[in-house]
Amino acid sequence: MSSYANLNDDTPVVLTVPGLGGSGPSHWQTLWEEARLDTKRVELGMWHTPHRNAWVTKLDQQIRQSRAPVILAAHSLGCLAVAWWAELTNQPYGWPVAGALLVAPPDVDRPDARPELKSFGPAPKTPLPFPSILVASSDDPWISIDRAHDLAVDWGSHFVDAGPQGHLNAASGIGWWQEGQELLERVLVAGGAGRRRALPPSEARSILAINATDAAQTYYLGN
Repeated sequence: MSSYANLNDDTPVVLTVPGLGGSGPSHWQTLWEEARLDTKRVELGMWHTPHRNAWVTKLDQQIRQSRAPVILAAHSLGCLAVAWWAELTNQPYGWPVAGALLVAPPDVDRPDARPELKSFGPAPKTPLPFPSILVASSDDPWISIDRAHDLAVDWGSHFVDAGPQGHLNAASGIGWWQEGQELLERVLVAGGAGRRRALPPSEARSILAINATDAAQTYYLGN
């Protein structure tokens, strides 16, 4: 998993990576896929009986097929698939994956984790080789907010506490999830949209940590 085709398009593609059970019709991932021309789903398969290596392989295949910089928008167990993909591929910084939005990762290491989750443990601790934002809810039944923050630290992700919004899924009632769209725009900018490669880590961190509109203006008007 170490060689990739050369990019021939500067426009990033957003790949959604669902979690256990997939994402239904009212999930924000599905709504984004329907509304955004740049967004499509990674069909991992085995949605109810996930296998770590199978999911990582499916994700790797989709990334390889993308002829553009890739931005990942993962939810729940999909976040662990992304982390394991990064762990196993050792990609160069910012290419072919130029950034990621990681939403509501579950705690796969806690004693009472479901067997389907435990197969993805122990959670990788290696910093991700691309800019990323990790979003967590303060009352997510799948993970504590402190553990989510620990994952963000391990992965080098900018951490966002979304407040009490459950598992940040369809049941949370967030619908289109405008806040998530704004966070995605930050990741797109930090990922160097139009430049083929992510911005250097120090610049990317600055973009991820400020208002999305300000980030876009800084990037686009500054060039």
